[in-house]
Amino acid sequence: MTTTLRSIGMFRLLFWGCAAAILVLALLPPSTPMPTTGWDKSNHMLAFGTLAVLGARAWPGRMWGVLLGLVAFGVLIEILQGFTPYRDADAIDVVADTAGALIGFAISALMARLAARSA
Repeated sequence: MTTTLRSIGMFRLLFWGCAAAILVLALLPPSTPMPTTGWDKSNHMLAFGTLAVLGARAWPGRMWGVLLGLVAFGVLIEILQGFTPYRDADAIDVVADTAGALIGFAISALMARLAARSA
């Protein structure tokens, strides 16, 4: 898939904006109205899958680095949640984050393969 410098910049902006939004949502009190899938673990998977798709486009060819960064981001969120009086750190959330990121990278690879086939 051909990615121009302009679109890479756009995907990096989207990636960082999405990461910031996820961090804010993760640290808000649970009583705050927010978008949800209805199941906490699927919320994690959706958030990190989205970050992986954006990260794959923002840093093409650096999947492992982006994956490592996403896992570290998930760990950081859990550590920060442990410091709040209304959230708990949960290692299973990091597993859901990682699973979501892997699914996101698989979707990105499939999209790239389909785009190459139609080109």
